[in-house]
Amino acid sequence: MGAVSYVGNRELAVRDGERRAPGDGEVEIAVAYTGICGTDLHILHGAMDARVSLPAVLGHEMSGTVSRVGPGVDGIAVGDGVTVMPLDWCGSCPACAAGNEHVCHNLDFLGIDSPGSMQSHWVAPARVVVPLPEGIALEAAALAEPAAVAVHDVRRAGLRAGERALVVGGGPIGLLIALVATAAGADVVVLEPSEGRREQGRALGLRVEDPAGAAELVEEWTEGAGAPVAFEVSGAVAGLETAIQSLAVRGRLVVVAIHSAPPPVNLFRVFWRELTLIGARVYEREDFEEALRLLASGAVPADSLVTSVRPLEQAAAAFEALERGSELKVLIDCRDVFA
Repeated sequence: MGAVSYVGNRELAVRDGERRAPGDGEVEIAVAYTGICGTDLHILHGAMDARVSLPAVLGHEMSGTVSRVGPGVDGIAVGDGVTVMPLDWCGSCPACAAGNEHVCHNLDFLGIDSPGSMQSHWVAPARVVVPLPEGIALEAAALAEPAAVAVHDVRRAGLRAGERALVVGGGPIGLLIALVATAAGADVVVLEPSEGRREQGRALGLRVEDPAGAAELVEEWTEGAGAPVAFEVSGAVAGLETAIQSLAVRGRLVVVAIHSAPPPVNLFRVFWRELTLIGARVYEREDFEEALRLLASGAVPADSLVTSVRPLEQAAAAFEALERGSELKVLIDCRDVFA
């Protein structure tokens, strides 16, 4: 059984291993594809060494087919096409008691806190397995997790059809937010400093502009009112300031990016325009289901978002290509190289 593991010191290893039989309430999935996420890059850089256990099998954006079902599992059968919402919650903390299991105080994020899906066979709790809709390709379904992030962000914003929405940051998540917001009927502009990423966004049919002219652009676009909604996806202090300055009176700022250090926030602007600050972290089951619907319909065009598919044994090269910025979304073909 092949698996891609982070072994420390910015190194990955592709290893053969033993398959584990699913236990009570678990299923084994023959993984087809796993996407490389920015979090996987952070792990590779050593930024999460205090959290992961070495060797750490990476991956949480995936699709596959159920290969074995453990005792006590109903409604899931061998051969079913599935993806996984990679959040395992405790069920007893205050967040879980309030119905917010996705932000459980003791959350196990599969692929970070426990082994992930960048392997040929993966055992996961049945309760986080999400069946695929009829007709969706496994390649497209592997984008369900990042698309669910975008769906959750747009839902948290309370975005309405016809509203203007500014997306600050045109990486994969920013572009997915823009696509989901467009599908919801919003008028969307993405700000992105990288010309390469701007071209990637424009190829998806999105309006993507250089943030250097953000003030003038927003002034003209909104006729001086400001945008009702801004999504901060850049993770940069300058991006956060641009998002806040671009908002209309009673605008909503949705913080999506994870900032490496607590950034300064212009609270005077928040006060002066009665802005609302909204946090958006991961997703809920309904977000996954909506993401799969958007992928199946083509509203989120997986074929245009996936720029390459690499075999499991080329995982290190795939990570390097993603770091160079030459790829938008890379999938690892996890079908067993050791079979």
